[in-house]
Amino acid sequence: MDTIKQFNTELAGMYECKPPISKAKMTAITKRAIRAIKFYKHVVQSVEKFIQKCKTEYKIPGLYVIDSIVRQSRHQFGPDKDVFAARFAKNILVTFYHLFKCPVEGKSKVIRVLNLWQKNRIFGEEVIQPLFDLADPNHPIQDEIAQMINQKPSRPKTVQPQL
Repeated sequence: MDTIKQFNTELAGMYECKPPISKAKMTAITKRAIRAIKFYKHVVQSVEKFIQKCKTEYKIPGLYVIDSIVRQSRHQFGPDKDVFAARFAKNILVTFYHLFKCPVEGKSKVIRVLNLWQKNRIFGEEVIQPLFDLADPNHPIQDEIAQMINQKPSRPKTVQPQL
């Protein structure tokens, strides 16, 4: 778990830089993520949480972190053994819902990344198309995601065994 702490420290270090984030910083974050591949679920969760909670000017750099990790993982391990893309895809709608809360000038950068992902087949069309739909603030998917986020999962009641 030390590798996760190191990754989280590196990720939080983005706050020490004013956007745009340097290539060296992005490379360092990506290397830490790849080193922590055994804990890839934690890496993905950390990046998702970063994007959800960060200031608006750090949302685009957060997207670039996802892009960099996924591309490096696919390059290093091949598309079949890449674990990061599939894991990021699980919550990608919610992540992009938060991403589109970036400054107006950043939305074109999000679309650019989506176009690259589509062109390079990083994610399937069934994943990419709803993300393009999220770019439209009037699309019904906006309300669906907002409801999904606002719903708190109900905890199952624990049943006390009778003695």
